Amino acid sequence: MLLEREEVNPDHPDTEYDRAPISYAAEGGYEGIVKMLLEREEVNPDQADIRLGRTPISWAASRGNEGIVKMLLEREEVNPAQPDTKSGRTPISWAASSWNEGVVKMLLEREEVNPAQPDTESGRTPISWAASSGDEGIVKMLLEREEVNPDHPDTEYDRAPISYAAEEGYEGIVKMLLEREEVNPDQADTDGLTPLSWAAANGHAGIVKILLEREEVNPDRADRCGQTPILWTARNGHEGVAKILLEQEEVNPDRADRYGQTPISWAAENGHEVIVKMLLEREAVNPDRADRCGQTPILWAARDGHEGVVKILLEREEVNPDQADIRLGQTPISWAARNGHEGVVKILLEREAVNPDRADRCGQTPILWAARNGHEGVVKILLEREEVNPDRADRYGQTAIWWAARDGHEVIVKMLSERVEVDPDQADTDIRRTPPPLAAQPSNSADTIIPLKQKRQ
Repeated sequence: MLLEREEVNPDHPDTEYDRAPISYAAEGGYEGIVKMLLEREEVNPDQADIRLGRTPISWAASRGNEGIVKMLLEREEVNPAQPDTKSGRTPISWAASSWNEGVVKMLLEREEVNPAQPDTESGRTPISWAASSGDEGIVKMLLEREEVNPDHPDTEYDRAPISYAAEEGYEGIVKMLLEREEVNPDQADTDGLTPLSWAAANGHAGIVKILLEREEVNPDRADRCGQTPILWTARNGHEGVAKILLEQEEVNPDRADRYGQTPISWAAENGHEVIVKMLLEREAVNPDRADRCGQTPILWAARDGHEGVVKILLEREEVNPDQADIRLGQTPISWAARNGHEGVVKILLEREAVNPDRADRCGQTPILWAARNGHEGVVKILLEREEVNPDRADRYGQTAIWWAARDGHEVIVKMLSERVEVDPDQADTDIRRTPPPLAAQPSNSADTIIPLKQKRQ
């Protein structure tokens, strides 16, 4: 109806993106509308918009709209190789990542289309996009073209197609690429990550096996942060991949990264019990090795509340359950108390070597941290220990009840007020503030100060 009106311009672009009706219709896959618009002489079928510089065929190719691409290719004025102005991607580049083999096939039949042309934004070629999208059919078509380099790295991360395929877990594509002599299966990107590193980090056991069959692949190669495939695997909890890598003689299961963290340190931090057990079966693994900040595997596990890992590590004689880190001087129980991990606190308190009242570099004890952060359960557990001094101040003169009062932890204030040795009027050494006025702050509950008043009486 609208096209029947003389005053209607069928090629009128909008003001926001400078896109004409045919551009939107091509993107949306509306073949009938595109056909109607192409019948009008005033419609430019190759007009690019301003914002992205994309033509109708670019939009249609990226959406896999095969019928529309075919219609547009029948028009002489349509350039099937026109790159957009924002990313420099051509229609075939967009089609390669759209899972539409028919569109790619049509475009490859045109002489002016370069199937190896990289975009200007990241330097990725159509085969790079296809490899990361997982379309084996498109990869196969592109590999049949002599001008396509199957090992061409992009300019953004220096990653080749096999790197992307390995990361995403596309075994079929990895196999196809490995059949080509020019493909380097151990090529590292700008971050030092190889295809094996990517596959290991993402838990793709099948690809890890395929890559390990190649002699040129180093199973213990570290990236720029010193992280090896086994470290990435342990960090992310991929048990199957860990088992495969640990069977490799070249793999050092105790190799630390630039931060001093080993595979068991990462596994402990992230709570991967099975991998911790696997690593502990290796003689080369030191279960108590500290990183550059003095943080041991058990400290990491305690900090993040991984009870199972803590128990496993405590079975080893060489593990010191009371070792403090370097930066803050906090022990495993200090971290567990600070973060409210009651189960871990209980487990650690069963060990004689653990000092439940040990202060860190700022003079803050486990009970002070628990009170400060409002962890009622932990405070209750620690108050049951005779060696814990509930009124011990930190270097600033701030006690557990001082912190609890300041932050409005009413229940903890009450628990601490019930202890004879706790002084409710002890001021800090900075500006001489005492718990009562802190508890009376408008942001706190009116009930917070009640235990303190009762204590005074």
